[in-house]
Amino acid sequence: MYRFFFQLVFRRMDAERAHHLAFRWIRLAARVPVLRTFAAAVLAPRHQELRTEALGLRMHGPFGLAAGFDKNAVAVDGLAMLGFDHVEIGTVTGQPQPGNPRKRLFRLVADRALINRMGFNNEGSEAVAARLAARREVFRTTVGVNIGKTKVVPEGEAIADYVLSTERLAAHADYLVVNVSSPNTPGLRSLQAVDQLRPLLTAVREAADRTVTDRRVPLLVKIAPDLADEDVDAVADLAVELGLDGIIATNTTIARDGLGLRSDAALVAETGGLSGAPLKARSLAVLSRLYARVGDRITLVGVGGVEDAEDVWQRILAGATLVQGYSAFVYRGPFWTRAIHKGLAARLRTSPYATLADAVGAQTRKVTA
Repeated sequence: MYRFFFQLVFRRMDAERAHHLAFRWIRLAARVPVLRTFAAAVLAPRHQELRTEALGLRMHGPFGLAAGFDKNAVAVDGLAMLGFDHVEIGTVTGQPQPGNPRKRLFRLVADRALINRMGFNNEGSEAVAARLAARREVFRTTVGVNIGKTKVVPEGEAIADYVLSTERLAAHADYLVVNVSSPNTPGLRSLQAVDQLRPLLTAVREAADRTVTDRRVPLLVKIAPDLADEDVDAVADLAVELGLDGIIATNTTIARDGLGLRSDAALVAETGGLSGAPLKARSLAVLSRLYARVGDRITLVGVGGVEDAEDVWQRILAGATLVQGYSAFVYRGPFWTRAIHKGLAARLRTSPYATLADAVGAQTRKVTA
């Protein structure tokens, strides 16, 4: 039914307008007590065997919504209602910014992919922090906060910009993510270089510890799939050295590999980050490489090209404790998380592993051995 509705309505609309329309419906549904209770019962049934512990947190399962969908933390409960085990908001910047000029979001339907050059459009860390502080939790879910650099801030002042957002948001985050991998903010990806990443992560860690004294706020870094293998290794080694809590692999790609011949050439030529099915193979390869390097010393989060329960299962076997999705949500609709949880529980039952934790990294360990 959703696919029919997508073809009939959403596909005919501008992609960003369709996103805002769907987002509005989610928010409205979450405000009606009877409706949200019914929706959660249908869309988010719990599977005891999928319960997950990661980053010192307990979650209903391993599958969450990646950053980019809810940039300003306006629909956390609505997204939890749909069954996401954790919701990562943002990317949030130190200053509010409108992002890049429209049109800036494009669907490649034949390839089950998206291209975006949104440019970190958000209300800024002060406004988002106030919203999170005022939130009354309806559904218990883990909330991650993804922070990035304000576009107008010079690269030489990037650390101060990240620290500002950390000081405002850390108290409201179950975990923090330093995003240095979006292709849509000039100069941002250069921060992935180890000599620049080390002082940035160190400063953010110190700011989080200084701001929140009654608990440790887990800190992760999100990397690009376009890093060379030796750079992936360098980031992995740095994460272990600094005592980082995790790495998210991966963000969108500037490459156009894996696109079929059916997509409109003009759309393929649009600048921005590509996400969705074409990113699947590279994202999985980066994840496997990270796990082979760090093992169980830090938590890995797999994202990029995740479409169904089999994709989630393969990410777990490769080394991910948590898995995220986004682009497939556009194409699969509100029953997506329900199908993933059901399929993942079925795979676990027929596997040789007693728990999901036992399955994490099993395939990578076998290949490495």
